[in-house]
Formats: sequence, C-alpha cells, structure tokens
Amino acid sequence: MLTIATILFMYQEPQARPKPAKEPKTRAEQTRAATPEIAYTVTMSKPATHLLEVEMRLKWPAGPQSVDLKMPVWTPGSYLVREYARHLQDFSAKSASGQALGWRKINKNTWTVDSKGAGEIVVSYRVYSNELTVRTNELNDEHAFWNNGALLLFPKDQLKAPSTVAVRPYGKWKIATGLPKVAGQTNAFRAENFDVLYDSPFEVSDFNEIAFNVQGKPHRIVMSGEGNYDLRQMAKDVAKIAEEGYKIFGELPYTDYTFIVNLRGGGGLEHLNSTALQWSRFGFKPQSRYNGFLNLVAHEYFHLWNVKRIRPDALGPFDYENENYTKLLWVAEGVTSYYESLLLRRAGIISDKEFLDGKASMIEQLQARPGRFETSLEEASMDAWIKYYRQDENSVNNQISYYDKGDVVGMMLDITIRTASGGAKSMDDVLRFLYNEHFKKGKNYTPEDLQKAAEMMAGKSLDDFFTKYVRGEAEIDYDSIMNGIGIKTNVTEPNKGRAYIGADLTEEAGKLTIRAVAADTPAYEQGLNSGDQIVAVDGYRASQAFLQSYLSDKKPADKVKLTIFRFDKLRDVVFTLGGNLRKDYGFAPLDNPTAEQRKLYQGYLNAEL
Repeated sequence: MLTIATILFMYQEPQARPKPAKEPKTRAEQTRAATPEIAYTVTMSKPATHLLEVEMRLKWPAGPQSVDLKMPVWTPGSYLVREYARHLQDFSAKSASGQALGWRKINKNTWTVDSKGAGEIVVSYRVYSNELTVRTNELNDEHAFWNNGALLLFPKDQLKAPSTVAVRPYGKWKIATGLPKVAGQTNAFRAENFDVLYDSPFEVSDFNEIAFNVQGKPHRIVMSGEGNYDLRQMAKDVAKIAEEGYKIFGELPYTDYTFIVNLRGGGGLEHLNSTALQWSRFGFKPQSRYNGFLNLVAHEYFHLWNVKRIRPDALGPFDYENENYTKLLWVAEGVTSYYESLLLRRAGIISDKEFLDGKASMIEQLQARPGRFETSLEEASMDAWIKYYRQDENSVNNQISYYDKGDVVGMMLDITIRTASGGAKSMDDVLRFLYNEHFKKGKNYTPEDLQKAAEMMAGKSLDDFFTKYVRGEAEIDYDSIMNGIGIKTNVTEPNKGRAYIGADLTEEAGKLTIRAVAADTPAYEQGLNSGDQIVAVDGYRASQAFLQSYLSDKKPADKVKLTIFRFDKLRDVVFTLGGNLRKDYGFAPLDNPTAEQRKLYQGYLNAEL
C-alpha cells in the first residue's frame, strides 16, 4: 500500500535522492577493501617465564560482525599434528579505542571475536615457549626462537592476506629471519601471505654470524651459542654446497638466504629462503662429525628446490588445520637425503669412497628392518602423520623410514636412469624437468608425473622399478642396478657362528632393558618382550659388557638361564641362543669393469673406478 509520504518521495527531483556509497573503481581496490591489514608485534619482556607476548592488530573495514582467529595445528616439513594451540594463554580482545570485545573459543584452535563491524580490533595473547626443536618455540635468558605457525593466529579464510611482524627483542639481542624488512621501520618484517609468514622462523639472540655471496646473492650463517666451529671455513664449505645446487637448476630462486643454527639438540627444517638447524655445540670436530653437520646443511638447503618449489600434489597451498596426505614424502625427504651427500661429493668435501660407504650403511640399516616387507615407500609417505613421529617397539617390524629407503631408492633410480641413457641423463634431469614444467608453471606434481619424468629421462618404461620398489615391498636387487656403473655389493657376516639373543638392548642407571625385538630373531621367537629387564644370565649380574663377554664363549643352540623382571615380577627363562645373522654391506668394483661402466662411474662420482 502506498502512503502519502511514499508518493511524495517518488516525485522528488532526482538530485535530491541520497547518493549511493562510492564503489571501488577497480578489482584491485575491491580486493584491498575485502582483505584485512594484519600487524603482529612479538615481545619477550620476561624471558625466564618462557612466554612470548603477541599483539595482533586487524584492520578490516569490510570485515564480518565476528572474526574467527585460528592457530595452525602443524607446520610444513614436519608431518604430525602438534596442536600448537595448547600453549596459548591469556587471550583478550578489544577495539582500537580500547573497548573490550566479547570472545569465545569454539574448538581446539579457533577463537571467535565479536568485532561488531569495528574497523580495527586488537587481540593479545601469550604463548608458552620452552621446547627447542626446529618446529616449536623456545624463549629463555639465552635466546628466543620461534616458528610463526606455532605462534601467530590467522583470520579464517584469509591465508592470502599480507602481514607484518614487529619484534621487540630483549635487551640488545639481534634478529635473524628470512622475511624482508619493512622500509622505514625498525625490527619490522613483512610477508606477502601466510604461506610465506609461516615459512619464516625467527632467531633473536646475541648470535654470531658471517655473510658471503653465491652467484651474486647474499647469504648468512647465524650461530646461536658457543661451540668448536670455524665460521670462516663453514662459510666456504656452505658456499660450495650452494654452488652445486645452482649447477643443477641453473638459478638460485631467492633474493637472499639465511642459515639459522642453534647449538643444542639436532635436526633441521626447510624454508623458502632460510633453514633452521640444530647441532651439538661441540659437534664440529673431528672432520667426520663436521661432515655430518654439512650433510644436514645440504639436506635442508636442497629442500629449497625439492619440496619448497618442486611441490608434491598435496603440499601447498597448505591446509594448516588438517593432515595434508601425499604418497610422495619419499621424494620430498628421501631423495633430498640422497642428494645431501651427493652435493658434498660434487663439492669435493667427501671422496667417492666416503659417499659410497655412507650409502652402504644406509642399505645395511634398511636390510636390518623386517618392516621393509610390510610397508611400501608410498604407504610410509601416507602414514607419516600417524607413524613416523610416533615410533614404538614394533616399528622395526612393520615400518620403514621414507627418509632411509627413499634415499636408497633415489640412488637406485638415479643409477638406473644413468645406465639406461648411457650417461646422458640422470636424476638431476628429472628434478630439473619438474622444476621447469611444474613449479615454474604453477603446478604441483603427482606420483604419475614423477614416473613419467623418470621414464622420459631413461628412455624406457620404469613401471617394473616403481611397482616393486616404490608402490611395493619387493627386496631391492642391488647388484643388477649397481653393476651398471661397475659396482657390486659386498656382503659379509662378521658375527657368523656367534651366539646371540637377538634383542635390541639399552642400559641406563645399571638396568639392562630390552628396547625392541625384531621379527625372526631368537628373542622374538621365544617370547622376550620390550620392557623386559634382564637382571642376570646363568645367575650372574647382567650388563651390556658382561653379556657380550659371556656370550662370546657360547655357540648357537646353547642354552642359558635369563632372569628377568617383567611388570615388576621376577621370572626365569630358559633361552636357546641363536646364530648372529647380522650382515655388513659395502661396495666394491667389479672384477673387470667395461669401458662403459668406467665412464658411467666417472660421470656419476667424478672419480676413477
């Protein structure tokens, strides 16, 4: 029904009508209006409390009436749901003018703030940080180290939004991160989106550092803690490793690169233009231990191509709230493990013999795992989220490591391609193809893409190889592959004829305890359990040293009486000793290698066979 007021309004002059709100003129303006401005400030006012203090300012004129803020449950490169939200405390929210805003926690990692259309909200919280690993956070009186994925909340559905991080360091501590600085601001850094933000850890401390250039691009090594390292020599060796990576791909796809090293613990985590490493403070001498550190450096550095840019199907853009399943972790991690020592060999840091000895040791470990007949590489990759970081006493029997077997299979695939192509192609070409045809074209790759690329380089079908060694659990025929480059496996049984129990033992505080029992050993067949404490053997107090000495006089099939505690109950077990079947693996040249085999060996390891 029309009223008089309505009729009068209808006949008003057009210019008297209220003007509609001005719409953004361009798509870019519309995007900016819909995207929040996010600024974090991280403070560490009381290091002894282990509490990192975070302020998050969210400017969002076009934002919703309520905002969901979320904490990631995992961080890329470490495939386990870690529930970072469990360390968050003291959450509060207010408007820019200081008015308190209502909020509630709606699930394990989500806080909903009643912003009520406020153009800007300020959220504050603290995160308990007392665990130094490459995937967690630590704050104490020596330093602050954190992963942004374990510290900074993100607004729901806004992972593409840019952000800045301002750091207020404790005292005169310095700051190291791969993020670029914000122009005109002190101790402030910017990220173009959350994938970049969560990929850029921070180290804040009184660290030592050294800078160097590779292919005209700046690099620096940051060392947090004192140790027996030689920073100048380290820079020279790391530069050699970087040069070898450049030779494979023809470019360094970053503006600068930062190596963050904390001298406690062990391990590493890869990032786009940085890496976080941990190593023993006195683990740089002798040379063999230093080479171990360089292997770690090479591994994490090589990831800047293999996984950070050459990305398996499910690994990016990331879902930070759920598992990201892929069958390709054996490539992401295992092939990277293969290349870590290959880069050291190409850089002249280790010899061809040292390289081969290291790979033989890897094969030896794989062959000692009954689990190699139970789990394929693709299955191990998929199950990383529930198995790899949760090893138990039966893992040796039902699992393989996608790192270790991936390393071995990566080597076998490389040699297969080299042999089939007469040395014209290698695994380098496979990775370079994936880099150029997938990463540079904005595509992730699938298991099928990988196999096709390998077959393209080999010039033949490799379906049998992938069916047996990648998708299946077949025993690897090492000699049929290694013979292609003039090498054979050299297998010995150093303890043949010696008696043994067959359990993996550990000794701590004078207690000799069974840690694990591998299948098909005397301990497994006769029912010894992990957790059993061996108190005595034939009435004599048991220890590692005594057991080794005592059993040296025994033969397989001899019987001994084991006195054990199981669930705090003492019992005697009459145990029949078995033969120690442990095998040592090595590589040796074929007796009469052909000219072709010699050529392929030379092309592979830059050495004479």
